[in-house]
Amino acid sequence: MKSSTPVIISRKRKKKKHAHHGGTWKIAYADFMTAMMAFFLVMWLISQTTSGQRELIADYFRQPLKPSMAKGDKTSLSDSMIPGGGNDLTKSDGEVAKRKLTEEKRDKWMENLKRAKDKLQKLIETDPRLNNFKSNILMRLTNDGLLIQITDSPDRPMFRVGSEKPESYMNGILQALAPLLQTLPNKLSLTGHTDSLPYAGGEGGYSNWELSSGRANAARRVLVQSSLSDEQFLRVIGTGSRMPLENTLPENPVNRRISILVLSKAKEQEIRLEDTRMQNPVSTLDGIVQRNVQGYTDGYE
Repeated sequence: MKSSTPVIISRKRKKKKHAHHGGTWKIAYADFMTAMMAFFLVMWLISQTTSGQRELIADYFRQPLKPSMAKGDKTSLSDSMIPGGGNDLTKSDGEVAKRKLTEEKRDKWMENLKRAKDKLQKLIETDPRLNNFKSNILMRLTNDGLLIQITDSPDRPMFRVGSEKPESYMNGILQALAPLLQTLPNKLSLTGHTDSLPYAGGEGGYSNWELSSGRANAARRVLVQSSLSDEQFLRVIGTGSRMPLENTLPENPVNRRISILVLSKAKEQEIRLEDTRMQNPVSTLDGIVQRNVQGYTDGYE
């Protein structure tokens, strides 16, 4: 006889536990957010600084030996117990005062170069020797000084093809620039450039190296004959086709150009020290390290 009592069957399901993922992603995300915060903070701080202050910051990172030589506690080699200070706690003397003086000097020569650029821009508009070649004259202010470039165009070369001899209108451009350059106390660096089209004789014969340096020296002669003192030139060099303009093909005619750099005091000192550093790097190290403080204090008035 079958029992009338129902049979109850109970089934128990085992719950599967999810794998433990950990919290490493949170650390990575926090690091990312911290880095982004630091980046935007740095960008904001840079926007609040003057051009002189930005250059001092750049010099700090260009000279990593300075903190180590100062035993890591400051960015200076002063004997003062107060980092960045001097014997006078009012900061009327010592490194803080020198740094302020440096910034003032830098701002002053930058303003002088800006005025020179404005004068040249007005001269280009009024002088027919320059006005007809506005598209061939490029100007911009850089940390190294005021850069003036006289470029070729496909239909109007500044020098005779393959020659160091300037065209008559190139002579006119240089003669128009000479009086303005003469009024500036800054030294000049004059550089010749060519495009990348090679000579048939190859690099072993007469090449773009000789052509660029010859054209630079020919431009110097025209400027000197136009009343500019030869003593104002600090260097005259040719770089061949090695330094094309940004965003241009090396064979582009615009790369055939003469660059006149009205040197900042800092760049002038850097050029003058190039050979000295190579000949005696140990003895000049101290001067290089302290460049932030005293490199510009004797800038042009």
